[in-house]
Amino acid sequence: MNDDPLAGLDADPALAAAVLEIETHVAGEGWDQPARLYALVETARLVEQEPALAASAGLTDASADGSFTPVEQDQLRPDQPLESVLEGISWPSGVTGCAAVVERLVLPPGADGELPEDPAAAEEYAATHPDRQEVRIVAGATRGGSTYCALRLRAHDDDQSVVAGIDLVPGLLELIVATLQDDPEEDDR
Repeated sequence: MNDDPLAGLDADPALAAAVLEIETHVAGEGWDQPARLYALVETARLVEQEPALAASAGLTDASADGSFTPVEQDQLRPDQPLESVLEGISWPSGVTGCAAVVERLVLPPGADGELPEDPAAAEEYAATHPDRQEVRIVAGATRGGSTYCALRLRAHDDDQSVVAGIDLVPGLLELIVATLQDDPEEDDR
């Protein structure tokens, strides 16, 4: 296996590093975690504008160039799906990107045809399917349009088995990218 998760990919190295840093951090806390949301700020900007905060986080001018610092947002409400939360978010201009973490059940490709249309029945079907897999997804995007994802299966819960790529969860990435779009009303002010 290639030790460089960026090999052969047209990935933004700063975004990829931030997504993988978040994945490692969340993995250290185990499974069955709530969804999380992170603002990604340019580390150089953080060091310049918030020197005391940057110093307490161990960030220096030398570590700042070309990197993002993930800033975890307040805990999301457990009764609201991450996808719904993302639909209502708009980031201020100082946020260069964002990343979301969510755990999901995935089914094998052939199971889609048997999936009930009723959401509650579909959830029950997925939860009891014998071939289901639990996966943790960390997906991130930047205002510049770069995307990156890291996936960890519960059945293969080790750092060497993390799968990474630029477009592994297109639906989630689309929602994340939409949170970073400039608000046309804000431009009129």
